[in-house]
Amino acid sequence: MQIWVDADACPAVIKEILYRVAERMQMQVTLVANQLLRVPPSRFIRSVQVPSGADVADQEIVRLLEPGDLVVTGDIPLASDVLKKGGYALNPRGEFYTNDNIAQMLTMRAFMDELRGSGVDTGGPAAFSQSDRQNFANSLDRHLARHKPRT
Repeated sequence: MQIWVDADACPAVIKEILYRVAERMQMQVTLVANQLLRVPPSRFIRSVQVPSGADVADQEIVRLLEPGDLVVTGDIPLASDVLKKGGYALNPRGEFYTNDNIAQMLTMRAFMDELRGSGVDTGGPAAFSQSDRQNFANSLDRHLARHKPRT
């Protein structure tokens, strides 16, 4: 297993957790983004810059991931594609996307897009909190304990 990160919108504190995991577990963590990212010097951490454009980073992650890989993303359509390809998808708040919840999440996303498109102010997500950070770290640790990483 390796970890792929949809890095354009990933909170910095989540990236820091992933950097520490890469070193501790000696596993590959790859950040994919439309912009150039600075990552710590490590043989386990790398970044991939893709051209600008809608879903270019998402498509690159799906192209490169293998069954059993973990993808960290807040992007629900990307998470759906990851699940279809046999990967695991975890959002930065520590919630796993699963085959049992992804259809409902896609439906809710489409509904909220429709509301915004008709001019309704739906607000945004809640601010990222310390408990979100802790939930992510705990979910990641449990997942890694259950799945042996490949290097």
